[in-house]
Amino acid sequence: MKLHFYGAARTVTGSNYLLEIDKVNGGQKTIKLLVDCGLTQGAQHIEEKNYEKFPYDPKEIDFLLVTHSHIDHIGRIPKLYKEGFRGKILLTKPTQDFSKVMLEDSQGILEGEASRAGKDPLYSVADVEGSLKLMEGVEYNKKIDLIGGLACQFRDAGHVLGSAIIEIWAEGKKIVFSGDLGNPPVPLLRPTEFIDEADYVVMESTYGDRLHETSSERKNLLENAIEDVVTKKGTLMIPAFALERTQELLYELNELVENHRIPKIPIFMDSPLAIRVSEIYKKHLDYYNQEATQLIKTGDDLFNFPGLVLTRTTAESKRINDIVPPKIIIAGSGMSTGGRIRHHEIRYLPDPDSLILFIGYQVAGTLGRRIFDGAKDLKIYNERITVKAEVRSIPGYSAHADQKTLRNWVGKIGKSVKHVFIVHGEEEPALALAQILKDDLGLEASVPMLGDVVEL
Repeated sequence: MKLHFYGAARTVTGSNYLLEIDKVNGGQKTIKLLVDCGLTQGAQHIEEKNYEKFPYDPKEIDFLLVTHSHIDHIGRIPKLYKEGFRGKILLTKPTQDFSKVMLEDSQGILEGEASRAGKDPLYSVADVEGSLKLMEGVEYNKKIDLIGGLACQFRDAGHVLGSAIIEIWAEGKKIVFSGDLGNPPVPLLRPTEFIDEADYVVMESTYGDRLHETSSERKNLLENAIEDVVTKKGTLMIPAFALERTQELLYELNELVENHRIPKIPIFMDSPLAIRVSEIYKKHLDYYNQEATQLIKTGDDLFNFPGLVLTRTTAESKRINDIVPPKIIIAGSGMSTGGRIRHHEIRYLPDPDSLILFIGYQVAGTLGRRIFDGAKDLKIYNERITVKAEVRSIPGYSAHADQKTLRNWVGKIGKSVKHVFIVHGEEEPALALAQILKDDLGLEASVPMLGDVVEL
């Protein structure tokens, strides 16, 4: 059995791993199984990699298992379909629903970018529709026989609603793909599940070299940011991912408003995609944690509260400019790679009374990362911008586990692990986590390079 690392190796985006399994049905056929097929995100030269041919024949892929519906894990599935993939796609039911709106949104963005660049889009609406028809929703903790001794099971990763750790049994071995592990405790989700045994583990390392604030600390930091903007009569911009970060933020703001911890000011959710995603959240209440479920039973609308304004249309978005500060604007995209947040950044980044607050990971090469790293002169949509607004971040709102949580998760698997492959992290945090696992847990751990292949 061979494991190929075709994405998110010493980088954070573009997750794509291939398992080649020989001993299926008496060894008469090699089964090819993918885990995730995501877009590579970052600087323009990095994103160009999405247009390259896959390093395998999509027609030969039998199964695609999806850990969750963030676009860096699903964003190239329609391209896979376009190039001939007709296998079975397995994913949880929330991930299946989210994938529809995320891929439809991604297709529109990619088509617009391609048009401006004078080239063909990465994939079409028909490719999205075709790939969606191959998807089959599965339940957590139900072992699924795929073919001739090859089986898989989805476990709750606690990262976003429906996110999964994937266990695979093949050739008498068990391989575990962590996907993206959650950052417990979170307002909406159940805790990340632990795995009790595995031969090999492929695990993420986004925050493999740092620790997050506690849940109470992060809420206090959010409250402080809002109060500081109110005092200065400025605008608080929050670039937020449409899936999970926005819903979690609304949940926290709901609590701050209802408990009178922040002044009453307009709060705009300026993201049509986030609004659509929030509607899907309301369909899957059985995936929530006990606290959120209890609040819903009391009649509390977790994603709506006094002062919140949902702006669906472009005209509604533009009218936000007419509202005198102080005000809060939550808009996509989470790394300022596109979407409505860029228009607000053009307007308010030059304002010394305003504040931009990052609550999610900023990939190297993105506009969000440049702002986060302290760039003062930027170009957004061909406009030169001087950054005078304050820049803050609250890593504790990240949906990714920190170093301690990652270490504890793999530590629960125990000594059955022959090797841990560290992926989905920039080089520094990935190497730091590998060293921690070696020093603290005595595990064999390595950080593969893109294109590496190992025999399991």
